[in-house]
Amino acid sequence: MAVAEVPVADTLGRPVRDLRISVTDRCQFRCTYCMPREVFGRDFAFLPREQLLSFEELTRVARIFAGLGVRKLRLTGGEPLLRRDLDKLVAMLAGVEGIQDIALTTNGALLGRQAGALAAAGLGRVTVSLDSLDDAVFMALNDAGFPVARVLEGIAAAAAAGLAPVKVNMVVKRGVNERSILPMAEHFRYSGHVLRFIEYMDVGTTNGWRLDDVVPAAEIISLIGGRWPVEPVEPGYRGEVARRYRYRDGGGEIGLIASVSQPFCRGCTRARLSADGTLYTCLFGAAGHDLRGPLRAGATDQALRDQISSIWMNRADRYSEQRTRHTVRTPQPKPKVEMSRIGG
Repeated sequence: MAVAEVPVADTLGRPVRDLRISVTDRCQFRCTYCMPREVFGRDFAFLPREQLLSFEELTRVARIFAGLGVRKLRLTGGEPLLRRDLDKLVAMLAGVEGIQDIALTTNGALLGRQAGALAAAGLGRVTVSLDSLDDAVFMALNDAGFPVARVLEGIAAAAAAGLAPVKVNMVVKRGVNERSILPMAEHFRYSGHVLRFIEYMDVGTTNGWRLDDVVPAAEIISLIGGRWPVEPVEPGYRGEVARRYRYRDGGGEIGLIASVSQPFCRGCTRARLSADGTLYTCLFGAAGHDLRGPLRAGATDQALRDQISSIWMNRADRYSEQRTRHTVRTPQPKPKVEMSRIGG
């Protein structure tokens, strides 16, 4: 019997519409802005398998969230394609009543061999991280010797499997890859895919973030618009984080995610579930809420629903709006959950 939907909203009137599910904390890349090798080295202790939520547990949580108003799911990591049989999870989630969209964020390394199975299982969209077309720059960023060509092959495989348009995310860090902005824009013009530029964010505490390293979205769009004129596009839905632009010559669309310079907290409808079953209500959260314990202790669906509803209704997060006052000028920022645990 279907469970009636009872939507919830937080203290700022924001409903919960999106759930990002991390399926693993592991990744084969060591991107300097996410999992720097000096921290996530050979001896780093990743989660043992028994601490990861099972596919059945993840599906149960997704079903409860759907009853609270969630319509979109995104699978993240770490690198989600490292989780064995991920297509089986996609198929299970696709069967959850109320879920209208299932997406995946990946580094693209394993996408070429898995795209077809994922699409067949019910995956609707895919986002691929690619920070430069220059192998030297890209390899320095991923710190794993992984070439650009393999990521491009993964994007092509996703498109061939029907997962187009692919969204391509480029994190821009000053002094590292800002010279790759125009080459990336040129490459993905007329490709049918959507390139999105992301301001370098202070997620977690291990990436050495400094405000001086941020290339503001206004600077990026000015650079691109100076080469190929663009015009703004209206948001597609409430809570859309990317500011959208299209090329006036019909070359397609780009997006800018400007969490630092143009915060979008007031429209945030996202909850995040880590691979070990911890619920976070903000990407920059310092602490989460344990769901794995109740799940494995025999909590009923109603008890879990009540717990999640209470967490969301008490939510007041707006970190990015407060960043300038409370973070940039603070010598010792408050500890925050690492992006590798909740997928960005």
